[in-house]
Amino acid sequence: MWLRGPTPRAAPDRRRLQCNLQRWQGASGGLLMAWDFETDPEFAEKLAWMRELIDRELIPLEPIFDALPPDEWLAVKRHLQDKVKAQGLWGAFLDPKLGGSGFGQLKLALMSEIIGRCMMSMTIFGVQAPDSGNMELLAHGASDAQKERWLWPNLRGEISSAFALTEPFLAGADPTVIATTAVQDGDEWVINGHKWFITNASVADIILVFAETSPEGRPHRHASVLIVERGTPGMEIVRDIPTMSHPDVEFGRSGNHAEIVFRDCRVPADHLIGQPGDGFVLAQQRLGGGRIHHSMRWLGQAQRSLDIMCERAVSRTSHGKLLAQHQMIQDYVALSHMEIQAARLLTFQTAWKVDKYGAAAVRADLGMIKAHVSKVVLAVLDRTIQVCGALGYSSDLPVESWYRSTRFGPIGDGPDELHKSVLARTLLKNYRPVDGWPTEHIPSRRPAAEAKWDELRAAAGLEAVPGGIAAR
Repeated sequence: MWLRGPTPRAAPDRRRLQCNLQRWQGASGGLLMAWDFETDPEFAEKLAWMRELIDRELIPLEPIFDALPPDEWLAVKRHLQDKVKAQGLWGAFLDPKLGGSGFGQLKLALMSEIIGRCMMSMTIFGVQAPDSGNMELLAHGASDAQKERWLWPNLRGEISSAFALTEPFLAGADPTVIATTAVQDGDEWVINGHKWFITNASVADIILVFAETSPEGRPHRHASVLIVERGTPGMEIVRDIPTMSHPDVEFGRSGNHAEIVFRDCRVPADHLIGQPGDGFVLAQQRLGGGRIHHSMRWLGQAQRSLDIMCERAVSRTSHGKLLAQHQMIQDYVALSHMEIQAARLLTFQTAWKVDKYGAAAVRADLGMIKAHVSKVVLAVLDRTIQVCGALGYSSDLPVESWYRSTRFGPIGDGPDELHKSVLARTLLKNYRPVDGWPTEHIPSRRPAAEAKWDELRAAAGLEAVPGGIAAR
């Protein structure tokens, strides 16, 4: 499709070129602008394969997933991952020069929407957070030796990782203020600090720690990223934190969020990624594409929730007629569909912009979709619970669980309020203050309007009217 991303590097073959030229021919024989929402047939086949795998192999496991023996699930997971790798769909978020498939953000958005139908499928396709973002960071900032040690094993699914940024007593939305420090002592870095809500830290093989190494570089050149491997003396995984999603948390489960304390934790000097003070630049590498992927996974979940709502609406009778015949339910269905489709297009357009211009150029757009879609998915989930009544509120349907886990969306990866503030500031830069009346003030515009009318009358060959339009 014409909105699928950057122009392919390789020249298209003659048959494909002819096909694309035919698309440009309108019904009247004229040329059409390049605005095509059609997916490439060959990639559409890949998407269909993904959906079949998820719907046939993973969604059926949901009722018993938490009870699966870990060692047996590991074997099954690797079996399914091998199928994904054979299709060339593994680790697709990295460019070829960084070790991945190089699909581009628009194709990744289409993939993420399908993956969002069943969140456990993220690990099957090697795109689970926080590993995917960490791998992007390492791909951009790590040395060749560091990539051999940590990136490639992570990309192959042999190890897992966490990213330790947020702290308990400082605002997570403001990473310019970091209390955790790393001080160089000979050929080692000594880390001291307290980290909070670090996803997967209790199961990760490596933790990328965001710490202050260069106080003189505040606010944006003071922090660095260091690798701390599991079991390093001085790093204590205090606990996995109970959450709205998992109030009775079981320590050491994937997806948990840990509290960590570093007490004179020593790591070799070569565990520093990039240069001292590179932390902010590196951290940005893991955020842009991630917001697209999060948004599309949420929309995949929202669509599945809408499917549950609609099935219930055409199956349940209330007050002598189907729920689907009640206008309030029709409003829920229509509004949910409209919101999902509008959010999809907004996210696809942002993905296209990233492919065309780069993530840095569309920072405000990336925050916009994250803030918008996080609200859309929660609204759809809430309506589904309402339509399904007590059944929706119960754990007999998956919607309440989805709602509890997805409620973190407006908080994580920067609170929505921050993204909206960035968006507003970006938009307001395009405007200039005026003195006196607003630009669109109608009485102030009247003289110019009358002059323009006289000009157009003269151009049309009409005789001048003494006194102009005001005299009529």
